[in-house]
Amino acid sequence: MAQLFELNNGIMQVKVSNYGCTITSLSVPDKDGKLADVVLGFDSLEPYLKGAAPYFGCIVGRVANRIKDGKFTLNGIDYALPINKPPNSLHGGHKGFDKVIWDVAEHKQGESPSITFKYHCRDGEEGYPGDVSVTATYTLTSMTTMRLDMEAVPENKATPINLAQHTYWNLAGHNSGNILDHSIQIWGMHVTPVDQNTVPTGEIMPVKGTPFDFTSEKKIGSSIHEVPGLGYDHNYVLDCGDEKLGLKHAAKLKDPSSSRVLNLWTSAPGMQFYTANYVNGVVGKGGAVYGKHGGVCLETQGFPNAVNQPNFPSVVVQPGEKYKHSMLFEFSAE
Repeated sequence: MAQLFELNNGIMQVKVSNYGCTITSLSVPDKDGKLADVVLGFDSLEPYLKGAAPYFGCIVGRVANRIKDGKFTLNGIDYALPINKPPNSLHGGHKGFDKVIWDVAEHKQGESPSITFKYHCRDGEEGYPGDVSVTATYTLTSMTTMRLDMEAVPENKATPINLAQHTYWNLAGHNSGNILDHSIQIWGMHVTPVDQNTVPTGEIMPVKGTPFDFTSEKKIGSSIHEVPGLGYDHNYVLDCGDEKLGLKHAAKLKDPSSSRVLNLWTSAPGMQFYTANYVNGVVGKGGAVYGKHGGVCLETQGFPNAVNQPNFPSVVVQPGEKYKHSMLFEFSAE
């Protein structure tokens, strides 16, 4: 059964569901200590279950992002996946990890509250090979820091695995309009440019001198009109960040009105920077209407379509090996 659980350390409050490991709300203080919910979502679980959410707050898999034409070949076998975002397969197919009920393995209260979800993915599910055991643990590691640890173990066949956390952030508050005034710094000097169907071409392109350059802090809205298509929906190569706890600095997002800051750290090689280009009049929490650019996703990940691009870091995991992906969400107010 789909349920909601709370992690609360007295300062930060997070609500998360076992349906898709979905963060439905996350409240953190601004510079005056005022709490606001900074993630897009719904008041009840019903809209999520009905498919009204464009991947709000969930964990996507077995393979995040796009697989070109929904096809790949592994160990001489051709695999065909559901084409749920024509002409490609997106975020694990029609019923990916975001649309299943996970088991709650552990829910701890106290100083560092945490919750651990488990899911057993069957061989052939959404077209993917082999059984895979997956766990995801959200922990409030300090007063304003949340950590996510994802692990997956293929049991009997090699398979691509690429999990991503798909929260839409708006640090001014989920109901405060668009994020074009937020500034962001991304520790990536390269992006993987895309074709007309948003699939990487295989090229790795320097961001210098392009609208994709966020190597120093810059407003999201300042060059968005120069980006082909509706806005940013691109994978950054995380290649120049410092490290903390074995994780590299991926991004720093800042809202000028509340002074809230999110520093994101990750173990993944890439990050999809997505400006909610396809969100259009979704009625969310408290009747707030979420429009285009109403939030920003910072989805750390393996590169999109890596299973078909030999020059990208491999996302194939062998039986007995363990896929690991950790993220640290560090909130503050400057």
